[in-house]
Amino acid sequence: MSTSDRLHVESLDLDAQGIAHNTEGKVVFIEGALPFESVTANINRKKNNWEQATLIRIHQESSQRVTPVCPHFGLHRGACGGCKMQHLHGNAQVAVKQRALEDNLWHLGRVKPELILRPIQGPTWGYRDRARLSVRHVRQKDTVLIGFRERKSSFVADMQQCPILPARVSAMLLPLRLLIASLDANDTCPQIEVACGDDVIALVLRHLMPLSGGDLNKLRAFAHEHESVQWWLQPQGPQTIHLLDNDDARPLRYTLPEFGLTLPFMPTDFTQVNPHINQVLVSMAVRLLAIESHERVMDWFCGLGNFTLPIATLARQVFGVEGCETLVHRARQNFMENRAQTHVHHTLAATSFIARNLFEMTPEVLQKDGVADKWLIDPPREGALALVRSLAGLYQQAIGDAHAWQLPKRIVYVSCNPATLARDAGLLVHQAGYLCSSAGIINMFPHTAHVESVAVFDRV
Repeated sequence: MSTSDRLHVESLDLDAQGIAHNTEGKVVFIEGALPFESVTANINRKKNNWEQATLIRIHQESSQRVTPVCPHFGLHRGACGGCKMQHLHGNAQVAVKQRALEDNLWHLGRVKPELILRPIQGPTWGYRDRARLSVRHVRQKDTVLIGFRERKSSFVADMQQCPILPARVSAMLLPLRLLIASLDANDTCPQIEVACGDDVIALVLRHLMPLSGGDLNKLRAFAHEHESVQWWLQPQGPQTIHLLDNDDARPLRYTLPEFGLTLPFMPTDFTQVNPHINQVLVSMAVRLLAIESHERVMDWFCGLGNFTLPIATLARQVFGVEGCETLVHRARQNFMENRAQTHVHHTLAATSFIARNLFEMTPEVLQKDGVADKWLIDPPREGALALVRSLAGLYQQAIGDAHAWQLPKRIVYVSCNPATLARDAGLLVHQAGYLCSSAGIINMFPHTAHVESVAVFDRV
């Protein structure tokens, strides 16, 4: 380990590391440093083209540096790794993410949007309705730790509060520690998954060994003391989760009030972490689609119907595709339940769902699905490469053929990974005949490096 000369930080990467160049021109990534700061750092890793360093001293501080709200945030050993940007002002965090989106689109896809959309923001604290909390019984200290992992470590952070979790969940961290410590199975419960609905908090306890009757009664007593809590047990994989008590069948659900929709879900189903931003994101995506009442719309990677059902309030026909048969079944159920409600019964269009591996899409299969006027794509981090390649293949076949399969007029692409969005955007623009009309970020995960974004593509 060596100490650097004074370094001038130029920018920030998505791991919230300051980026500088040393006197030899080599890139230095500095954990804890912010743009426009002058710093000294410990060089703790060297490669041919870059070095890794940790901040020692700030000689000239950024005007955007703030005091972190959470006492568990920091660079020190044992600091919580759940957040990476609490030392940076919230507006500056958004600017960094916006720059990351634009840089990825240009450098990876050679795409420059015609319009940069205004960033979508919401609550910056208490927003995280989903979390996977690690559990560890520390015998040497005779205590149980429950929380996120430590920064750059597999150890569990000693968290007593968490300001990004809802206040009611943060307040349960210490009581949960006492509860798990009191169980016979305190050494064999490695994880608690939190999923908050509108009026229920589901706690999914992963346990490696069967729980004793005494342990089950302690879980029941905890739920009785915290009225909104509902315990689920997970002895093996996600498919094994079940309610501790079947008579506590309060459903988990979230609402999309603009569309009069309610979507039930299971604790391990994928739903957006930030319900406040999700409502705005759905409204934004549907507005960007500019759906007309005669149009057919396809929703790729439809999940539980988060976008499909709102689209169905406007379009003539909707086709939802998802890779997981279980999710497709739940999406159908959500559609039928909402259609049965009197306030939406006459507004939901004909909607069908199908399970298909979208990572193995081909032009032939895509062509069989029929023509759609608009597409909504909302893939996982891996992106939608096979789908976009298939679309590009059909475009190449259609050149000069007036009777060829017609590509959608507009695509709205919601992404949780700017790199795969940029890759797919490059294919849409350079191989499928689209223009990137607009793009922007959604600050779904404040204080973290996660970048959620949306891009609109129109046929040229």
